[in-house]
Amino acid sequence: MDAHVLRHAELDARLCAAVRPLRLIADASWPASVGLRFLERWRAGAPALPRVEYPRRDFGSLHEELAAIHDAADPGHPLGEYLRRSVVSYQVCADLLQSLGRPEMFWHSMRLFGRPGDRLPGSELSNLDAARHFIALADEVDAGERIAEADYVLPAATMQAELQQALDAFFTRHRVEVVIDPELAAKAAAGATRVRLRANTGFTEYDRLQLLEHEAFVHSLTAINGREQPYLKSLGRTAPRVTATQEGLATFAELITGAIDLQRLKRISLRILAIERALDGADFIEVFRFFLEAGQNEIESFTSAMRVFRGSPVHGGTAFTKDTVYLHGLLSVHTFFRWTLKHRRLHLTHLLFAGKMALHDVFTLEPMFAEGVIAEPVYLPRWLQRTNGLAGMLAFSLFANRIRIDRVEAEDLVLGL
Repeated sequence: MDAHVLRHAELDARLCAAVRPLRLIADASWPASVGLRFLERWRAGAPALPRVEYPRRDFGSLHEELAAIHDAADPGHPLGEYLRRSVVSYQVCADLLQSLGRPEMFWHSMRLFGRPGDRLPGSELSNLDAARHFIALADEVDAGERIAEADYVLPAATMQAELQQALDAFFTRHRVEVVIDPELAAKAAAGATRVRLRANTGFTEYDRLQLLEHEAFVHSLTAINGREQPYLKSLGRTAPRVTATQEGLATFAELITGAIDLQRLKRISLRILAIERALDGADFIEVFRFFLEAGQNEIESFTSAMRVFRGSPVHGGTAFTKDTVYLHGLLSVHTFFRWTLKHRRLHLTHLLFAGKMALHDVFTLEPMFAEGVIAEPVYLPRWLQRTNGLAGMLAFSLFANRIRIDRVEAEDLVLGL
């Protein structure tokens, strides 16, 4: 193998070893007891701002190692550029972890994940414009009613059994275990070997489909494919800079498979508006009320507000901005898929699943696939295995987007038929 490849593979191994102590979501998340205390006081009519203690970290030696890896990587080589970008994002992540609970954490969060108001690719519109669009549309469809509850819910244990059966049938060469986690704040989280479900939570049929397509067949799948790489093992880890692409790809998977519903888009969009409110000075209780007034129940409103204030002071003026990436990433990934069709490069969509990559990495690392340095994906989601079906949907989308709905009258539709 080429000496440049081997040298960068060694640097990549050093990077994987160095960043093991960085656990952003785990360190920033709140214990379940914080929610129980807050809701108890809320229901008693005496709400109080939550109090959360965060671990104190010193990453001085880590910064030294990351700087050494960065300087040793060749910026003129595809692997070197990839490594340098990853190193910088881990450096920012370390700075964020060292500032948890303090106002300056916001600046590191913004560097990693962006903020409300960021412009969407290929458009003059922003993620806030998109969020307001989906919320308004959901409200119009529901005629102003509160967010509808499902006709039935499945307990976590039932969901665990159903998901496990589906994963065993799909991941034929690997074991991905579905477990119930009583401390998990999100409804679900996925890695290469586990999919975790929140305990004491009811799951709907939409939840089941979303968990399969979003968590298992994107997050777990790309982690497994990344771990199977012969030289670039960091592709099995979620570098902070790839979060937007990963979450956008997972949400796109929901969209392309019909696993997403309008209320899910509304919930994602509400988080962006809530982050904007927090940055404008709203405290935790005000953001909690915002979600309540939007139709979420008390438990979900607390969870949503908690996501906004993870690692952040709860009195307002700052926020943890990760939840801006879902909608921003979805629209970026959708644009990427359409671009690949227009330029006859649909093969790039397969490469995106070879590990945990940002969209930029697909173009940077494309020559490495041709040389065999990066392996093709072991697994692909079913919807991507049928490339002709994907191409048909994208082709329709490319043309349909040229039709201006605001210029269409009902009479035009009738006459057109």
